[in-house]
Amino acid sequence: MNNNKTKHIFFCKECGYETSKWLGKCPSCNSWNSFEEVSIQKNSSKKSASPQETKTPKRLSEIQTDESIRINTKSHELNRVLGGGIVAGSVILIAGEPGIGKSTLMLQFALRVKSITSLYVSGEESEAQLKLRANRIGGSAESCLLLCDTSIENILLQIKQVKPDIVIIDSIQTLQSSNSESFAGSITQVRECTAKLIEIAKEEKIPIFIIGHINKEGNIAGPKILEHMVDTVLIFEGETSHPYRILRAIKNRYGSTSEIGIFEMRMEGLKEISNPSEILISQETENLSGTCIASTIEGIRPLMIEVQALVATSSNNYPQRLSNGYDIKRLSLLLAVIEKRLNIKLYHKDVFINIAGGIKTSDPSIDLAVVFAILSSNFDKPIPKTSCFAGEIGLNGEIRPVQKIEQRLSEAEKMGFKKIIISKYGLKGINLSKFHIKIITVGNLKDFNENIFEA
Repeated sequence: MNNNKTKHIFFCKECGYETSKWLGKCPSCNSWNSFEEVSIQKNSSKKSASPQETKTPKRLSEIQTDESIRINTKSHELNRVLGGGIVAGSVILIAGEPGIGKSTLMLQFALRVKSITSLYVSGEESEAQLKLRANRIGGSAESCLLLCDTSIENILLQIKQVKPDIVIIDSIQTLQSSNSESFAGSITQVRECTAKLIEIAKEEKIPIFIIGHINKEGNIAGPKILEHMVDTVLIFEGETSHPYRILRAIKNRYGSTSEIGIFEMRMEGLKEISNPSEILISQETENLSGTCIASTIEGIRPLMIEVQALVATSSNNYPQRLSNGYDIKRLSLLLAVIEKRLNIKLYHKDVFINIAGGIKTSDPSIDLAVVFAILSSNFDKPIPKTSCFAGEIGLNGEIRPVQKIEQRLSEAEKMGFKKIIISKYGLKGINLSKFHIKIITVGNLKDFNENIFEA
């Protein structure tokens, strides 16, 4: 007699909300047409847990932990983003656009960490293809095991038999469970396979990296609940036309989410960039209008980035506003501030903003550099490349203070800048006299004069 019963439920692929019937709009996240049907088998003969098997609560003082157990990835940038290394039993989801270098990053990590045994599971490439990539990247392959399979049941079996120190799944969209009749990559398969990987990671104390794809909207493919299930979510981003890549944590249960790692894609693999400021600023000696250097902070790392602007008379009735690496809504706000507070008319001109090197930043401290890059291009007056800016701009044109100003000043001085413009507010308790760089403090955009365009 078959005691298994099949139950059909619907769950929202955006937030994981479950219901017994299909709904057009999710009552939890208000998404439309986001419900997927899932079949769940229940075993009616399953007995309830005996009193001996029931877990009881424990005091925090009774729980033994070893916080020193973190696996060193031998990559300073990867360690930085993960919070100091890989925690045993953690599940890490790394997502990015196709061709950005996710597989290269993970295979390079598996090959170059010789002190641990890694199991690289690929459902997208054959063993011969992986061998060719490994030869190009280099590194010892003795501690790296390859498995080309898409069956989650066999993968779990091999993990239990081999007992590796690290498991890498490339990618979660290719795995398939025999318990579900849906195709690989479907919402049901992705959710079920991830749940099984999380279960074995916690049981065997084995860290698991799961590679995932990003859809055309820029979100991680699969149900939104997938991001809630894992311990860490990393985004590997960059422009395919640029060699530089950024690894960013958007969720991390064991570390900060404000850190980034910067890599350069080369023929021999990904190279770590220890001093990003040098490669993010062009080495041209001639001063050109529309170029301005901003001092920004990513986590605890100060960066000097180049902001480029182009202001030109528009031939259309509706001037263009385009931005690459900078929030387009923020750009519209700054243009309105320029027109209102400085009485400089830009409503009939096209304005283009670009952050050099394909970098994307959300730090509001680059507002000041964006504004002066626009003014520099509009008046066709270059700003000296020995000057840099750090300040957030409010709606009244005030220059608001930014965090970690001392780190910004130290980085600017180290990079050879002679002058930095910052807000005059928020400097209480900061000793500016210990810096040799010329510091100009300003409170409002109206306080600036033509001297800003002079060395």
